[in-house]
Amino acid sequence: MESYAAGETTPPLIEQTIGANFEAAVAAYPDHEALVEHATGRRWTYAELDRDVDAFARGLIGAGIAKGDRIGVWAPNCAEWTIAQYGSAKAGAVLVNVNPAYRTHELSYALQQSGMRLLVSAESFKGSDYRAMVTDVVAAGEAGSLERTVHIGTEEWDALLADGEGLPADAVAERMATLSPGDAINIQYTSGTTGYPKGATLSHTNILNNGFFTTELVNFTDADRLCIPVPFYHCFGMVMGNLGCTTHGATMVIPSPGFDPETTLRCVVEERCTALYGVPTMFIAMQNHPTFAEHDLSGLRTGVMAGSICPVEVMKHCIDDMHMAEVSIAYGMTETSPVSCQTRADDDLERRTATIGRVHPHVEVKVVDPATGETVERGTPGELCTRGYSVMLGYWQDEEKTDEAIDADGWMHTGDLAEMREDGYCNIVGRIKDMVIRGGENIYPREIEEFLYTHPDVEDVQVIGVPDEKYGEELCAWVKLRAGASPLDAAGVREFATGRLSHYKIPRYVLLVEEFPMTVTGKIRKVQMREETTRQLGLGAGHA
Repeated sequence: MESYAAGETTPPLIEQTIGANFEAAVAAYPDHEALVEHATGRRWTYAELDRDVDAFARGLIGAGIAKGDRIGVWAPNCAEWTIAQYGSAKAGAVLVNVNPAYRTHELSYALQQSGMRLLVSAESFKGSDYRAMVTDVVAAGEAGSLERTVHIGTEEWDALLADGEGLPADAVAERMATLSPGDAINIQYTSGTTGYPKGATLSHTNILNNGFFTTELVNFTDADRLCIPVPFYHCFGMVMGNLGCTTHGATMVIPSPGFDPETTLRCVVEERCTALYGVPTMFIAMQNHPTFAEHDLSGLRTGVMAGSICPVEVMKHCIDDMHMAEVSIAYGMTETSPVSCQTRADDDLERRTATIGRVHPHVEVKVVDPATGETVERGTPGELCTRGYSVMLGYWQDEEKTDEAIDADGWMHTGDLAEMREDGYCNIVGRIKDMVIRGGENIYPREIEEFLYTHPDVEDVQVIGVPDEKYGEELCAWVKLRAGASPLDAAGVREFATGRLSHYKIPRYVLLVEEFPMTVTGKIRKVQMREETTRQLGLGAGHA
């Protein structure tokens, strides 16, 4: 039997824009709680959130932001992130997600590559001075088309809202009438093997439906209250989280700006959450927290775990101790909006821990021989490909990379090695390329290598993932120094990269070498490097 499966086709796809769908939820549930910011106690009903979303959309229109213009959000999880998400969708502006961990090097690239005109930014978070970094990038002439930065919680936010006050009452409705479900509405940067991130461009149809079906498969209704500790700048937060809630009239609950295990547990209890999202490392942190047993989690019913395979014991704790009987495993990638496979609410423990689930509604998946492109028999490893409404429009202004990822028949090639079992459930067995997954963050070594090449003492560098008990994988850089250069260690690399690279992209280990292991055809043998590093540093087998 071939490794091919197609998802169910009911209920049908939502043929609306995000704004129209949100307004339908507002009409159905005006007095229902839509958004809660636990850290500040701020709350919005659907009618109140719609009022603030409209004010933001009006502000954008008043500020001269046209349909298709790019606006960015650079902030940790907060209510304003959600308001900007829905407000930009109503205004037809393309929302560019900027990772809160970005530093100047990465920010300037995102600004220039996307052609962003307006940036909504936090002032600071976790030691990051966003205001200073924006100032530095602008002063260096590296801000591209950026005309305006609006810092959340300042007079700049109020000024943007004021820009919309003089507009006709129907300005937002008029703009929405010009939008189509197939329009681009979101750009999310994914680290690229070429060394530079690629902007996966997603439509209303892409992300609205994926949010709907991800939560539909865990039986969401307007009675659900979802705790969202995963970041909004990822599809996990803004699509599976926010859009998953609003398509069902459910409540979005933000526990804190960044993940904290105890704060999240307390939020679940105090806000009577019925669902909880997280990557496995988040669930592990909560389950191992000293105060875990003190929190009454009996109100939980379901949730989604994604980012990497779930260890069996963690899943057992979710079901037995966190009361998440219907918890689901989801697999996907930014380029597929993101979910293409998911376990179902009634799947057994084995399926929820040994697989990534089965094909999503309205989506097709197949496993092919990477060399020939032919579909392989079930039980045979190959590259996982997916097709359907969820496949991105393409990489922003990069036709060549788009054509490499999506073939002529519309199949997105994931780069993941997978097996489809006889029962149609899939599991990931490896990665065709060298992507490293550190605590749920996808890291492509080439990007780190390109950056470290700019160090004056580095002649050549190769970056690999090595096993790590806490994060699954950590980064190790093999460095060849220039003749006469001073020795370089991990602290030196960290000093060079801090403020320029996201913290999770800075290698934890640095090995100075004279040469790299090579194949007879001159290719770097990263598998051998990984084995040698693991042995040399005494890292054990790990579970990467």
